[in-house]
Amino acid sequence: MPKQTFFHLPKDKQDLLIQSAKEEFSRVPLHEASIANIIKHAGIPRGSFYQYFEDKEDLFFYLLDQLAQKNHERFISTLKEKEGDLFETFTGIFKFMVQRHREAEHKNFFKNVYLNMNYKQEKTLAKSIYQENQKNQYLSMINLINREKLNIKDERELHQAIKILSAVTFQNLIQVFVKDSTNEEALRNYMDQMELLKRGLQKEEH
Repeated sequence: MPKQTFFHLPKDKQDLLIQSAKEEFSRVPLHEASIANIIKHAGIPRGSFYQYFEDKEDLFFYLLDQLAQKNHERFISTLKEKEGDLFETFTGIFKFMVQRHREAEHKNFFKNVYLNMNYKQEKTLAKSIYQENQKNQYLSMINLINREKLNIKDERELHQAIKILSAVTFQNLIQVFVKDSTNEEALRNYMDQMELLKRGLQKEEH
């Protein structure tokens, strides 16, 4: 996370540094990114960069963390809009994110993130939805869920259901870039999987 000196910067200077970083991480994946390019675009000395962040990884994961927070806020607002319907909420989020990831401003950034995904990156992006150490966020979210629409027995099963739906949604977002599928193809594949989850995969024995 950023050092306190970063948060003491005026908002416009914070935004310029973040935008410069996003442009660099849109140009190339994290491991190829250059601090020299970031500080050049931001107009700051190299020494100043290290007063704000430990290294480029620190800055990159701050970007992802900010993105995760926005995703969480969008998830909560969608859950309210869909009156607690968990499947409708995830579907709405998936549609929004596929559309947003196609926009020129975001496309290359997300492409580099998803096609070079590792465990730490996936965990950072996913934590805003179901990470247990985010207790307040998690509790505020589950209280909004309409459990009458779900075939679950208790809190533990609800948590597992959220993890499953999150994993399916996340993997389908990655596939948008891996397969370079159209929005229609991506949505069709996602909806097929969601319908299978709704229905259940195993037949009951008679």
